[in-house]
Amino acid sequence: MEINYYKSVFRLAVFTIFYNLAEGLISVLFGIQDETLTLLGFGVDSFVEVISGIGILQMVIRIRKNPLSFRNRFERKALRITGAAFYLLVAGLVAGAVINAVTGHKPETTVWGVVISVVSIVIMFWLYRSKISFGKKLNAEPVIADGKCTLVCIYMSIVLLISSLVYELTGFGWIDTIGALGLAWFSFTEGKEAFQKAAGKECGCETCDS
Repeated sequence: MEINYYKSVFRLAVFTIFYNLAEGLISVLFGIQDETLTLLGFGVDSFVEVISGIGILQMVIRIRKNPLSFRNRFERKALRITGAAFYLLVAGLVAGAVINAVTGHKPETTVWGVVISVVSIVIMFWLYRSKISFGKKLNAEPVIADGKCTLVCIYMSIVLLISSLVYELTGFGWIDTIGALGLAWFSFTEGKEAFQKAAGKECGCETCDS
């Protein structure tokens, strides 16, 4: 039974990677087309999640072989790259928000932001519940922690949905800037958490085995 659970967790990790690739491509495409900073930033975040997902896939393989093992060198490197990418995204979103505020730029439309965010919320909620469920069945804290991280993706999807809806209903141009800053905040928290995990803080030790 445990082997089947690990197979399911492995499939979830693979699905997460390919879903984020597709979501990132679509979001960036429509973000550029509609000149929507929030949607563009959301798409770039999806690409960063792909990097994180690769590290998670490695984590699943590791804990399947040895549930009590610490993060290996590959995982820590992936986490550091993910953290740095999130910080770069924060800088880009803040810079874009400042430019939008100065120029008074407004998106062409945010319809696609509404559609993509709704789909993302549904899928990410399913992923969250599935990862938490299998993590508890396997008594695997790393899988549970990964599931909890998926909550941040849900929060970011909600930010995108709210900003997109408000713009469509009111035409309030500043909401795109506000939404981008909201994404920047969550990206910062994810980047910080990635570096903390790379340092081994999640396993209660100063260093992890290599």
